[in-house]
Amino acid sequence: MGLGIRPFEKGLQELGNGGYAWLQPDGGWGWSNAGLIVDGEESLIIDTLFDKPLTREMLSAMCAAEPLATKQFDTLVNTHSNGDHCNGNELVHGADIIASKACAEELARENPDRMLRMMEQAPEMGEVGEFFIYCFDAFDFRDINHTLPTRTFEGELDLTVGDKLVHLKQVGPAHTAGDILAYVPADRLIFTGDILFIEGHPILWAGPVQNWIDACDYMLGLDVETIVPGHGPITDKNGVQAMRGYLVYVRDEARKRFDAGMPVFEAALDIALDDYDSWGDAERIVVNVATLYREFAGNTEPNNVTELFALMAKVHKSQRR
Repeated sequence: MGLGIRPFEKGLQELGNGGYAWLQPDGGWGWSNAGLIVDGEESLIIDTLFDKPLTREMLSAMCAAEPLATKQFDTLVNTHSNGDHCNGNELVHGADIIASKACAEELARENPDRMLRMMEQAPEMGEVGEFFIYCFDAFDFRDINHTLPTRTFEGELDLTVGDKLVHLKQVGPAHTAGDILAYVPADRLIFTGDILFIEGHPILWAGPVQNWIDACDYMLGLDVETIVPGHGPITDKNGVQAMRGYLVYVRDEARKRFDAGMPVFEAALDIALDDYDSWGDAERIVVNVATLYREFAGNTEPNNVTELFALMAKVHKSQRR
């Protein structure tokens, strides 16, 4: 049985009482979700999308659904620094853009132009280039103006949208350096960014993994009914529990292989994923193992993303045979 509590259909889904989710099946590489909260004439967007055409389509649907509150988008929250959650920031004209301090610092070191260059170079990059095209060929990385947060925080921050409270909580570093959750207590609603991948393998870019497990425990302790993940269908606490179980399982299995001296790539292929065989993007296991190995070794050096994509390309190719 799937973990979604609503049909996973593209477009704007009304959640009730001024809450909306924008969903992008199939939830795989780059196909992220976003959200909208309105109350009276005020609005808050959670995340933009991977390119400007996709973001324009989303904003148009939001404006049509809530024309009064979206005459001017008041606030945009970026849950983390990955481009599929912030490359469309420039289109939310005039909004205060809020992120964690760590997210803003990570964003400042990155630039959407890198994705454009990688896509241009991909046909000459062999196996990893083929995988890069497989993941990202559907997106248009041209003409993206790098638009950074205008306001940052550390820890927790309360915002209001009209009379409605939105509680932001930093739970990263985990998936990335500065992940945050956006919780709307009055509506028993939470937007998780990529702290939740539903029916898809998560990807542990940053770690430590315990922070991610703790974030799941935090959500399980909230009075929350509707959970909008960063990727995949809308879920409930069963989706959070499934993510937590995956993280604990992969951590423990990776630890056994690390202690036995097994190399990262061999360990990633050796870990049985039978309980998750319906989840997409299984090649991410190699990134998760690589990051866990770094953590077990006490290595604080950042991941080499190009090397990790090369490993994922090998896993992806082996799975398709």
